[in-house]
Amino acid sequence: MTVNQLETNARFVGFLLVRSADARTDKKGGAYLDLTLADKTGDINCKYWDWNQLMDVPKQGSVIKVQGLVQEYNSRKQLRIERMRAALPQDEVDMAQLVACAPEKPEVMRKDIEDTIDTFQSEGLKKIVREMLRLTGDKLEWFPAAQRLHHAERSGLLHHTTSMLNLARHVVAAYPFLNAELLYAGVILHDLCKTTEMISDETGSVSDYSADGLLIGHLVRGVAQLSLAAQNVGVTGEIVLLLEHMIISHHGEAEFGSPSTWCSRITASRNTAARRRRCSPKRRCSRASTIWTRR
Repeated sequence: MTVNQLETNARFVGFLLVRSADARTDKKGGAYLDLTLADKTGDINCKYWDWNQLMDVPKQGSVIKVQGLVQEYNSRKQLRIERMRAALPQDEVDMAQLVACAPEKPEVMRKDIEDTIDTFQSEGLKKIVREMLRLTGDKLEWFPAAQRLHHAERSGLLHHTTSMLNLARHVVAAYPFLNAELLYAGVILHDLCKTTEMISDETGSVSDYSADGLLIGHLVRGVAQLSLAAQNVGVTGEIVLLLEHMIISHHGEAEFGSPSTWCSRITASRNTAARRRRCSPKRRCSRASTIWTRR
């Protein structure tokens, strides 16, 4: 039974998401919990009058199992909780029933990424990408890709990344001269530092941007993280530079937040100053090169 199906005097037993939970005191001095619980269809105010103060107050964004009776108060439905406990791993709660989730399970999308990395011929690319994923940690399993604009859902970052990988595969099929594994690596890495840019709970709900996100942003932080990852695995040289460029320029233009505009055909010149002259930050570079193509 979903929240929007609850009727007065109906009994409810099931798992719900904690939107808010506050310990309060009634007029007689008794402690109780005032909660707002929800699933993907809506939310309901709940009261746990028999709450024991020795019990922890459920955290916002957590999932709990509740049993209770649906009542009506001030013409609004309210759930009087009789029993309550935190959800356990063995409960295998389907989060898609509680919040907006990516259409694929995170483990399926993560396997797509891992399988793609396995195809890389460059050991340097493999090491860097895997180290970046290690540094990102478990957040990747549930983190959204944005607060509102796109893939603002649980596991949205994985959804966005695997969707981009699928697009990249079609691009490579149409343009087989491209350096496919470099393109795939850039896709996998480009938004990983969204996990430090935003503050999200495990339901994929973003409450705000972090100080790091506001002051640095995921593009610049991504380059710094890539430098650390490359150092950790002992990879240096052009491959690091190219991945850094893909991350820092992937928003395309300065007005969209890119510190550097993307250069689709960076020259093969080893002269950094010459590259800067040829690749003006005011426009995309279109000069011939072999860097982005297979060698």
